[in-house]
Amino acid sequence: MNTLNSFMKKNQKWINAAILALLMFICLGFCSSNKSLYLSAITDALNVKRSLFSLSTSCRYIATAAINIFFGRLVLKFGTKKLMLAGICSLIISMILNSIAASMPLFFVSEIFAGIGFSWSGTTIVGCVVNRWFDNNRGKINGAILCCNGFGGAVAAQIVSPLIYNEDNIFGYRDAYRLITVILAVLFIVVLIAFREKGEDGPKYTSIPRKKSGQGQRWSGISYTDAKKRPYFYGAALCIFLVGMILQGSSGIFSAQMLDCGLSTSFVASTASLSSLLLAVSKFMTGFLYDKFGLRVTITISCASAILQMFLLAILSPTTIGMIIGVAATVFQAIALPLETVMLPIYANDFFGDKDYDRIMSLFVSFNMLGYACGAPIFNLGYDIAGSYKSVLIITGFLMIATVILLQFVISAAHKVRKEIEDAEIQE
Repeated sequence: MNTLNSFMKKNQKWINAAILALLMFICLGFCSSNKSLYLSAITDALNVKRSLFSLSTSCRYIATAAINIFFGRLVLKFGTKKLMLAGICSLIISMILNSIAASMPLFFVSEIFAGIGFSWSGTTIVGCVVNRWFDNNRGKINGAILCCNGFGGAVAAQIVSPLIYNEDNIFGYRDAYRLITVILAVLFIVVLIAFREKGEDGPKYTSIPRKKSGQGQRWSGISYTDAKKRPYFYGAALCIFLVGMILQGSSGIFSAQMLDCGLSTSFVASTASLSSLLLAVSKFMTGFLYDKFGLRVTITISCASAILQMFLLAILSPTTIGMIIGVAATVFQAIALPLETVMLPIYANDFFGDKDYDRIMSLFVSFNMLGYACGAPIFNLGYDIAGSYKSVLIITGFLMIATVILLQFVISAAHKVRKEIEDAEIQE
């Protein structure tokens, strides 16, 4: 027993990282990544409009945005472990409610619990824990952990798809939710036993100013009070909101758009798994690109992929060429999606540093979630009005072009401030 305790204390930061990876594999991979697979199944089974059902998803993101505003205070009061456990419990409640819901009000309540769950067992908590335990190469570490979402989604797609699209049971999606509930219960036990707070097995976290700047390294940063006085803070918030709205809206209808265009269920399930596997690689590579080449290069590649994905989805057809286009759209989607996950802690660290990292990071996640909340209704309202997603995909593709241009100005302004502060620290 003493040997085991000694091993855990010596390697606790890597044990925590492994637990975070498992958290992403299950919580995001099973509970979120394949959301679009459920869309047509649930709306057909309950005979409701997609735009109405998408409002339940908006409830989730609004709840996540609201909770994340207080994330910094909550993590200081309760710690990361208690928040993670509470988040998993909230997801369990959400899955149970989804498995018994027969009308929209219960889905709305379920998604509120899901929003709370993802607030404490999603991207924000990963950035928070990594920021406490690791000093360097945060881009790679965040990317490696968050990429497990993709692996989880790939596995989940193959497990839940036969349950969701069961020809003998139009309510097969309920069985999928029940299975996920059991998996979450096992995860709760693992986190309870193996995860440790920073203060339990190591020195308290302190900010470490660097003698020279480096991507993925910590820097002293500026306070939230100072940050909110700077125009680029609001520019970053707007870009994060728009990216969240566009990418979540398009990814939420990705599988439904393929089915609507006449592509087979088996092909769509295969692209969902492919997307999740590619997303796992993409998230790690995004962190690697940031540590190696910096923010501007990373952002440009991801945003260009997002734009291409939107336009390719708009021209899908039930032909061989259409299937090739579908695969290409899947690849570009995987490259683009880290903009709404891996890049959030990177933005917070790169733009504003350590001084008020938790607070700014949680606000960025809130802006992202508000974008999510708007994305699903906008895309599905476009479907209800036009009878397809084509028009809204083209419009938001051009909006993404405007967003990436604005991001370039934000990056320039933020890096100018960072250089000034680091130069001043070197002179001291």
